[in-house]
Amino acid sequence: MRVRRAMSVKTVSKMAEEMTKTTIQTQATTSKITSATGTPSIVRWPAFLRWIPTSTQQIIASEQRLLSTVKTPYVQEEVNIGSGPPGSKVRWFRSSSSEPRFINTVTFEPPAENGSSAPTLVMVHGYGASQGFFFRNFDALASRFRVIAIDQLGWGASSRPDFTCKSTEETESWFIDSFEEWREVKNLDNFILLGHSFGGYVAAKYAIKHPEHVRHLILVGPAGFTTETDQKNEWISKFKTTWKGAIINHFWESNFTPQRIVRSLGPWGPNLVRKYTNARFGTHSTGDTLNEEESNLLSDYVYHTLAAKASGELCLKYIFSFGAFARKPLVQSAPEWKVPTTFIYGCYDWMDFEGAQEARKNMNVPVEIIRVPR
Repeated sequence: MRVRRAMSVKTVSKMAEEMTKTTIQTQATTSKITSATGTPSIVRWPAFLRWIPTSTQQIIASEQRLLSTVKTPYVQEEVNIGSGPPGSKVRWFRSSSSEPRFINTVTFEPPAENGSSAPTLVMVHGYGASQGFFFRNFDALASRFRVIAIDQLGWGASSRPDFTCKSTEETESWFIDSFEEWREVKNLDNFILLGHSFGGYVAAKYAIKHPEHVRHLILVGPAGFTTETDQKNEWISKFKTTWKGAIINHFWESNFTPQRIVRSLGPWGPNLVRKYTNARFGTHSTGDTLNEEESNLLSDYVYHTLAAKASGELCLKYIFSFGAFARKPLVQSAPEWKVPTTFIYGCYDWMDFEGAQEARKNMNVPVEIIRVPR
């Protein structure tokens, strides 16, 4: 039986500082690209002639350009996790359910002096994101950890199977089971699992189901810990009774996603994403802003990951109700917790830390809640 040791508060606090650092990185990296597909190039219309000017190759190329701002060398690979479930159809990346699915993975090795003693940190992105969103965190974290970041199934440059889930249970299994299949192929064990936002929800659910593989769980602004029945959230229920709320709730339950808007705009989609990125991480940012190069590279990357075929994004209505309230709140799973856990919330985090405080009351493992100051 393996004995898991909880990370020290000092170590986790240091990680919290590193996760919030936004030091500008401009030196290009020497990257090694490893492909597991061996698939020959497909002749496509030039991007400027397509209604939605994106492709699989452009997602990967935009990822490489964004990660060129990271100093630490990395390896990118498409990890084969086998074919999809019976009856599913895999398009865009693959043509049928008998074809394998791939999880896009980047790995940053720690400095030589740390050797094999450096712990492995696996990072899981949130909704509407991909592993490249962590690009400003990789250098700091890779100085102390072997960092592995993935695109969840149906996101980023990973395979995008048709999303056929019709329930919360099926949707959770879509992400949890594909992550476990990826872990088995990578032969990982005793690793630190970090999930951000929706990725925190997935990471928590995975750690509950497979605690034997996780050394420590880090949830950064995790979704799923607040409920609509909380007194402070009663305004959502009242808003749903208004005509505006009813319309918005209808769109939510119809699975009308932001990505759908980007696709519908065709060749005008990149401009919309650029304006959003510049506002979100520039003029309206509460922290250090991106420089012009980073902003352009991130905008390009975000567009290609959002405009690609709808897949994982369609999980939204099955996991959350309107207002981003979990249909199966993680607070209810607190007694099942078996892994030492650290919660990290930013000072302007839109996820409420009080949900974690409530869950901690019923967790029988070491728990730390860190609120990062300005």
